Amino acid sequence: MRAGWIAAAAALLLAGCTSGRDFARPPSESLALGRTTYAEIVEQYGSPRREATVVKNDRTITIASYGYAVSTADSLVGGVLPGRRARFHFVDQRLVGHDFFSSFAADATDFDETKISAIRKGTSTRAQVVGLFGPPVGVHAYPLTRREGDTALLYVYEQTRVEPRPFSANVKTYRKELTVSLDGAGVVTDVEFSASGEK
Repeated sequence: MRAGWIAAAAALLLAGCTSGRDFARPPSESLALGRTTYAEIVEQYGSPRREATVVKNDRTITIASYGYAVSTADSLVGGVLPGRRARFHFVDQRLVGHDFFSSFAADATDFDETKISAIRKGTSTRAQVVGLFGPPVGVHAYPLTRREGDTALLYVYEQTRVEPRPFSANVKTYRKELTVSLDGAGVVTDVEFSASGEK
């Protein structure tokens, strides 16, 4: 999925055009894990741009992805292609997770990873995590989480920088993702952070 996004981004910036259909960040209150259906997402956002299937914790998960990028808008960082993507995860047509990222200046999802060390497993709470990073840009439930009964808060940022060259383009993609798992009482059980690519 990411390879297609990068290729589209490179072509976009060089051509000065738009890819995908624009959409707003899904309001968290409109998404109910275990209740919102695939059909309701399609009714609201249209047919997904991409769809994939994965197996996790012995459950088959359908992932519907929506993406939009336009080279003429303002991005959070100069020289970065403004883009946003939303993913919705379903088991048996019911939502089990959603996440979103944007490099548009208006709704960018960048976060300060230097604050991760302040999270303490077994003692930090959901309120403290939100106090550090703001409202999450995604929420996952089992089987997307390791433990049944846990909920995961997600913070995701991705950017694509395209440097035109004769007959080609130099494409640099950077992505970082923070996943904070919470038990039923809202206490942190696990913290995962990953970063890849080049800014």
